[in-house]
Amino acid sequence: MMVSEINKQIQLHRPIVDSGPVHIVSMESAAGSLRVGLPRPRMVIGFPDSLSIGPISNLHTEAGRSHRNEWLYENINSEQEDNVLENQIMNTLLEIEDIAPDAPIYVWYGNNAIEQVGLRFFLYQLREKTNVIFLINSPELYESSKDEESTFYTSQIKSSDLRVIFEKDKKRLSNEERTRYHIEWELLSETNEVLRIWEDNEIKSVSEDYYDSFIIETLNNMHTQQEQKDFIKTADLIGEILTRNLQIDIFYLEYRIRHLVYKSVFELKGIPKSMSHYSVKLR
Repeated sequence: MMVSEINKQIQLHRPIVDSGPVHIVSMESAAGSLRVGLPRPRMVIGFPDSLSIGPISNLHTEAGRSHRNEWLYENINSEQEDNVLENQIMNTLLEIEDIAPDAPIYVWYGNNAIEQVGLRFFLYQLREKTNVIFLINSPELYESSKDEESTFYTSQIKSSDLRVIFEKDKKRLSNEERTRYHIEWELLSETNEVLRIWEDNEIKSVSEDYYDSFIIETLNNMHTQQEQKDFIKTADLIGEILTRNLQIDIFYLEYRIRHLVYKSVFELKGIPKSMSHYSVKLR
């Protein structure tokens, strides 16, 4: 609470400086690539949280963010110190609020749940601003020039290629499109599910156990490759799952693996404080 209040006071007394175009993107790894690849002057804002998992009900309000933070704290082994993510998110929202009124804004996104939900959340946060906004679907623009089909995330694209994408023609977001995205966020923020996927070009809220059968099947397949069924490191199980589906959040997978332990579907060896600290096997 003290850190949050201090940051708000800093914001109140900080002059708004025009630092060139502003780029907003989900995932810090993607933000890092944009910082390296894009021409200066520019400002890059990376959202540090994955909005494909966890509750997002009324996330644009303080109560909604508090509810989400509590769920993440109780369920996700993010390997971060307490309150670090919460303060990072608050600082990011303050950065968005402080964008200079004349700065063009570029929102980068990909064909995955994290960035698609983030896109709608960012545009809702920007709803009071009159800045010109451009949307950049980085995988689509990248694949059109590289003839590739396996790029889903902005973070998968090299910094040099992101610069090439930025230099292409960009379409300005119309007022009608902005309104549509605002409505889509409002509908999303009324959902209570804790898992969202990107399928058939739309965001779908699915049941919490959506991946459980896939996790069980993968572990069973790994057991068949052993001479005798034995414990398998959770990190190795998650790595095997990701070779078959790159769009699953690794921390959500670890959460579901622990849940399958609690349900006595898996046996546990070790201490489940992170995916590298314990192993599992089918009972």
